[in-house]
Amino acid sequence: LQHYFIQSNLRKMPRFNQTQTFFSKKVVKLECRHCMNILCWRGMRAILLADTSITLHSTDLPPPNAVEMSGDDYCTSNCDCHIRDLVCAGCGNQVGYHVTLPCRSCMDSCNNGHFWMFHSVECQEFERMDDSGEKLLIWGNLPPTHEDLQKLKEKTPRRQSIFPLYPVECIR
Repeated sequence: LQHYFIQSNLRKMPRFNQTQTFFSKKVVKLECRHCMNILCWRGMRAILLADTSITLHSTDLPPPNAVEMSGDDYCTSNCDCHIRDLVCAGCGNQVGYHVTLPCRSCMDSCNNGHFWMFHSVECQEFERMDDSGEKLLIWGNLPPTHEDLQKLKEKTPRRQSIFPLYPVECIR
Protein backbone atom coordinates (compact mmCIF):
# COMPACT_ATOMS: atom_id res chain seq x y z
CA LEU A 1 0.00 0.00 0.00
CA GLN A 2 2.73 2.49 0.86
CA HIS A 3 3.86 2.52 -2.73
CA TYR A 4 0.35 2.80 -4.13
CA PHE A 5 -1.27 5.59 -2.22
CA ILE A 6 -0.09 9.00 -1.25
CA GLN A 7 2.61 10.97 -3.01
CA SER A 8 6.06 10.31 -1.64
CA ASN A 9 6.50 13.83 -0.31
CA LEU A 10 3.64 13.22 2.14
CA ARG A 11 5.73 10.60 3.94
CA LYS A 12 8.17 13.35 4.95
CA MET A 13 5.52 15.82 6.12
CA PRO A 14 4.46 16.26 9.74
CA ARG A 15 1.13 14.49 10.45
CA PHE A 16 -0.80 17.82 10.52
CA ASN A 17 0.36 18.72 7.00
CA GLN A 18 -0.45 15.23 5.70
CA THR A 19 -4.04 15.56 6.94
CA GLN A 20 -4.27 19.09 5.59
CA THR A 21 -3.02 17.94 2.17
CA PHE A 22 -5.43 14.99 2.10
CA PHE A 23 -8.46 17.10 3.01
CA SER A 24 -7.61 19.79 0.44
CA LYS A 25 -7.48 17.33 -2.50
CA LYS A 26 -10.33 17.52 -4.97
CA VAL A 27 -12.85 14.69 -5.27
CA VAL A 28 -13.24 13.25 -8.76
CA LYS A 29 -15.75 11.06 -10.52
CA LEU A 30 -14.20 8.35 -12.69
CA GLU A 31 -15.70 6.77 -15.78
CA CYS A 32 -14.43 3.78 -17.74
CA ARG A 33 -12.69 5.01 -20.92
CA HIS A 34 -14.08 2.06 -22.84
CA CYS A 35 -17.82 2.21 -22.04
CA MET A 36 -18.35 5.35 -19.89
CA ASN A 37 -19.64 3.26 -16.96
CA ILE A 38 -19.26 5.21 -13.69
CA LEU A 39 -16.45 3.54 -11.75
CA CYS A 40 -16.18 5.89 -8.82
CA TRP A 41 -17.82 9.02 -7.33
CA ARG A 42 -15.26 9.42 -4.52
CA GLY A 43 -11.94 9.39 -6.39
CA MET A 44 -8.60 10.98 -5.58
CA ARG A 45 -5.46 11.27 -7.68
CA ALA A 46 -2.55 9.22 -6.40
CA ILE A 47 0.95 8.33 -7.55
CA LEU A 48 2.50 4.88 -7.53
CA LEU A 49 5.34 5.38 -5.07
CA ALA A 50 7.34 2.51 -6.54
CA ASP A 51 7.30 4.38 -9.89
CA THR A 52 6.27 8.04 -9.59
CA SER A 53 5.78 8.32 -13.35
CA ILE A 54 2.61 6.21 -12.94
CA THR A 55 -0.53 8.02 -11.85
CA LEU A 56 -3.48 6.25 -10.32
CA HIS A 57 -6.77 7.14 -8.74
CA SER A 58 -7.90 5.73 -5.44
CA THR A 59 -11.17 5.56 -3.55
CA ASP A 60 -12.46 4.40 -0.22
CA LEU A 61 -15.71 3.19 -1.78
CA PRO A 62 -16.60 2.27 -5.37
CA PRO A 63 -20.29 2.66 -6.25
CA PRO A 64 -22.43 -0.48 -6.13
CA ASN A 65 -22.30 -2.58 -9.32
CA ALA A 66 -19.51 -0.47 -10.86
CA VAL A 67 -16.59 -2.89 -10.75
CA GLU A 68 -16.05 -6.56 -10.09
CA MET A 69 -13.02 -8.42 -8.81
CA SER A 70 -11.44 -10.77 -11.30
CA GLY A 71 -9.12 -13.71 -10.85
CA ASP A 72 -7.30 -14.69 -7.69
CA ASP A 73 -5.39 -12.60 -5.18
CA TYR A 74 -1.70 -12.07 -5.85
CA CYS A 75 1.13 -10.20 -4.13
CA THR A 76 3.28 -7.44 -5.51
CA SER A 77 7.05 -7.62 -5.59
CA ASN A 78 7.30 -4.55 -3.34
CA CYS A 79 5.39 -5.75 -0.27
CA ASP A 80 3.19 -8.53 1.12
CA CYS A 81 -0.18 -6.93 0.30
CA HIS A 82 -2.68 -9.18 -1.42
CA ILE A 83 -4.39 -7.54 -4.39
CA ARG A 84 -6.97 -8.61 -6.95
CA ASP A 85 -7.67 -7.10 -10.35
CA LEU A 86 -10.80 -5.00 -10.92
CA VAL A 87 -12.80 -5.06 -14.12
CA CYS A 88 -15.49 -2.65 -15.23
CA ALA A 89 -18.93 -4.18 -14.70
CA GLY A 90 -20.08 -2.45 -17.89
CA CYS A 91 -17.56 -3.78 -20.42
CA GLY A 92 -15.20 -6.18 -18.65
CA ASN A 93 -11.98 -4.24 -19.24
CA GLN A 94 -9.44 -4.32 -16.44
CA VAL A 95 -9.51 -0.89 -14.80
CA GLY A 96 -7.52 -1.32 -11.59
CA TYR A 97 -7.12 -3.46 -8.49
CA HIS A 98 -8.37 -3.86 -4.94
CA VAL A 99 -6.08 -4.39 -1.97
CA THR A 100 -7.86 -7.34 -0.36
CA LEU A 101 -5.37 -7.79 2.46
CA PRO A 102 -2.92 -4.99 3.26
CA CYS A 103 0.39 -6.01 4.77
CA ARG A 104 1.57 -4.75 8.15
CA SER A 105 4.35 -2.53 6.82
CA CYS A 106 1.93 -0.73 4.49
CA MET A 107 -0.63 -0.27 7.23
CA ASP A 108 2.08 1.16 9.51
CA SER A 109 3.22 3.64 6.85
CA CYS A 110 1.52 6.80 5.67
CA ASN A 111 -1.48 5.96 3.49
CA ASN A 112 -4.89 7.44 2.78
CA GLY A 113 -6.86 4.32 3.70
CA HIS A 114 -8.03 3.75 0.14
CA PHE A 115 -7.96 0.13 -1.00
CA TRP A 116 -9.57 0.51 -4.44
CA MET A 117 -7.11 1.66 -7.10
CA PHE A 118 -7.84 2.66 -10.70
CA HIS A 119 -5.30 2.91 -13.52
CA SER A 120 -5.52 6.48 -14.84
CA VAL A 121 -5.10 5.32 -18.44
CA GLU A 122 -8.27 3.22 -18.10
CA CYS A 123 -10.55 5.91 -16.74
CA GLN A 124 -11.67 9.44 -17.46
CA GLU A 125 -11.60 11.92 -14.58
CA PHE A 126 -14.31 14.54 -13.91
CA GLU A 127 -14.25 17.02 -11.06
CA ARG A 128 -17.08 16.46 -8.61
CA MET A 129 -19.08 19.47 -7.51
CA ASP A 130 -20.59 20.01 -4.07
CA ASP A 131 -24.35 19.74 -3.52
CA SER A 132 -24.85 23.38 -4.57
CA GLY A 133 -23.25 22.58 -7.92
CA GLU A 134 -21.14 25.75 -7.69
CA LYS A 135 -17.93 24.71 -5.94
CA LEU A 136 -15.46 21.88 -6.43
CA LEU A 137 -15.87 19.22 -3.78
CA ILE A 138 -12.76 18.56 -1.71
CA TRP A 139 -12.12 15.60 0.59
CA GLY A 140 -12.49 17.79 3.67
CA ASN A 141 -16.10 18.55 2.68
CA LEU A 142 -17.05 15.09 1.44
CA PRO A 143 -20.07 13.63 3.24
CA PRO A 144 -19.45 10.61 5.50
CA THR A 145 -19.25 7.36 3.56
CA HIS A 146 -22.69 6.06 4.62
CA GLU A 147 -24.42 9.32 3.65
CA ASP A 148 -22.58 9.58 0.35
CA LEU A 149 -23.33 5.93 -0.44
CA GLN A 150 -27.05 6.58 -0.02
CA LYS A 151 -26.85 9.56 -2.41
CA LEU A 152 -24.81 7.52 -4.88
CA LYS A 153 -27.33 4.67 -4.83
CA GLU A 154 -30.01 7.17 -5.79
CA LYS A 155 -27.85 8.64 -8.60
CA THR A 156 -26.35 5.44 -9.99
CA PRO A 157 -28.62 3.37 -12.21
CA ARG A 158 -28.76 -0.31 -11.32
CA ARG A 159 -26.85 -2.08 -14.08
CA GLN A 160 -26.94 -5.73 -14.87
CA SER A 161 -23.39 -6.98 -14.68
CA ILE A 162 -22.01 -8.50 -17.85
CA PHE A 163 -20.54 -11.19 -15.57
CA PRO A 164 -23.44 -13.11 -14.04
CA LEU A 165 -22.01 -15.81 -11.81
CA TYR A 166 -23.98 -18.97 -11.42
CA PRO A 167 -22.84 -21.81 -9.13
CA VAL A 168 -22.47 -24.16 -12.10
CA GLU A 169 -20.11 -21.74 -13.85
CA CYS A 170 -17.89 -21.42 -10.80
CA ILE A 171 -17.25 -25.16 -10.91
CA ARG A 172 -16.24 -25.31 -14.58
